[in-house]
Formats: sequence, C-alpha cells, structure tokens
Amino acid sequence: MDKVLVILGPTATGKSSLAVKLARKFNGEVISADSRQVYKGLDIGTGKISKKDMRGIHHWLLDVVSPKIIFTVAEWQKQAKEKIKDIISRGKLPIICGGTGFYIQSIVDGIVLPEVPPNKNLRKKLEKKSLNNLVLMLKKLDNERLKNIDTKNKVRLIRAIEIATKLGYVPNINKQKIPYEILQVGLTLPDTKLKKKISIRLFARIRDGMIEEAKKLNKKGLSFKRMREFGLEYKYLADYLENKLSKIELVEKLETEIWRYSKRQITWFKRDQRIKWFQLEETKRIEKEIHSFLDR
Repeated sequence: MDKVLVILGPTATGKSSLAVKLARKFNGEVISADSRQVYKGLDIGTGKISKKDMRGIHHWLLDVVSPKIIFTVAEWQKQAKEKIKDIISRGKLPIICGGTGFYIQSIVDGIVLPEVPPNKNLRKKLEKKSLNNLVLMLKKLDNERLKNIDTKNKVRLIRAIEIATKLGYVPNINKQKIPYEILQVGLTLPDTKLKKKISIRLFARIRDGMIEEAKKLNKKGLSFKRMREFGLEYKYLADYLENKLSKIELVEKLETEIWRYSKRQITWFKRDQRIKWFQLEETKRIEKEIHSFLDR
C-alpha cells in the first residue's frame, strides 16, 4: 500500500524545517496543512516557509487563493488528495506538514465533508453575534459537533451553524477507507521552551515586517474585518492599525493568544493515540521510525 507521512504539532515546534529535512532524505514533497497559509500575501504573519528554507523541495497548497476569498476545509481536502495522488504517481513520498488539526484529520480519517456553499446573508447575521452566542447556537444544534470544534474560532463556528441551517442538522463525521498507510509524527516541546520559542519567533516576525505586511494587505483592499477573521496575528494587527492597541499591547496580546492557541492545538492532537511524539532534536529516532514505516 502507498505511504503518506504527516508532520504535525503545535506552532513553533519546528515542523517546517523537519519536513524539509525528511523530504530531502526520503525523496518527498511537502503538502502544507495550514488553514491560513493557503492565502496569498499572508506570509510573515503565518510563518510561511521561504523559498530559501524550502531548499529545493516542492511545497504544495501554499498561496492557493486570495485572502478575500473563503477557502474551506473541503476545498483543501480535495486539493490535498489530488496532490497526494500526483506525488505518489511520481514515485515520491507525500509529506503533509502543519498544525491545522481538522485539515489533517480529514485526510488521516478519510472524513466525508458536506458540500454546502457559503450563505452570505446568514454569515452577515452570525458575524454580529459574540463567540458565546455562537457557541450556544451550535450547542442547541448539535452538542457533539461542539466538542470537536475550536470554540475560539468564530469562522469555524459560523461555518458549522451554516451547514446545520442548510441541511437541517449538523452531519455526523462520516469516514471512508483511505487508499494509503499513514504515519503521523508529532513534534512537542516542554511548556517553558515552547513559550520561549513563541516569544522569540513573534519578535522576529515583527522585525521582519509583519506590521508592514498587514498595512500592505489593507492597502490592496483586504478589509480589517476580513483580516480579523484570520485570527491570531492578523486579528490584533488589524486592531493595532486601527489604533485600538498600542505596539506594547499588540505584542502582549499576541504572546498570550499564540500560547493559548498552541495549547488548543496540543489538546486536539493528544486525542489521537496513533501519533508518535518526538522532540525536534530526536531526528535520528524520527528517521528510524520512518524507515521502519516505509519498509513494512
């Protein structure tokens, strides 16, 4: 059976650099599993890998659409499946790399996603509601779906409610058999190290022009409202550019929120007992695990 490798974990653990290293060693190509890196121009704020750091390795599902357009998990899954098939057909190893749990799960578990087009009028109404109100709405519709969603992510809450409104219910997550074997390698760090890395990376992004990037996106027509929908960096950058936050408050908010986001990522991934967990410096152990996976 064909093989697929997944590199996952919370933000700032070194997934991208590991994926490149493994792709070079095992003749692979990388498929990004990041819900914000699919958007063109969202580069510094999302920590998108540079051409230099790709080291000649093909990376797919980066810069797929304009940030003005909503790109759903169903669309990502469809394109990811096509890329997996293409990479395998050329005798290479597909390496899915990212931290968006539901994107990864959609491939690993063969989730059948409902095809429900966006309802602009409903979205406008829902966008005016608070996170708490949206959570309560989804709870009434289907409490089980609520258990498997990021309740801090307004866009995903709205999408779940939108699907339920269209279909009359929130569909159960149906699964189909996948045509390949998958090894999931998770990267982890002790809390103190992860916090430090998040802080260092945040200051590096600010130094590298994250604020200027947000200004440029806005000048090109990306509204602050849409920018906030991307959450994390872009949410607070929009607040800063509209003078709702000082630069010090921007940094403090982002350090806190990125750390909280990393904890939510960890909670999501820890539910999957199939993931093999390592720290980044355990490269030899990771490579040994992959060799064993590919040889069986």
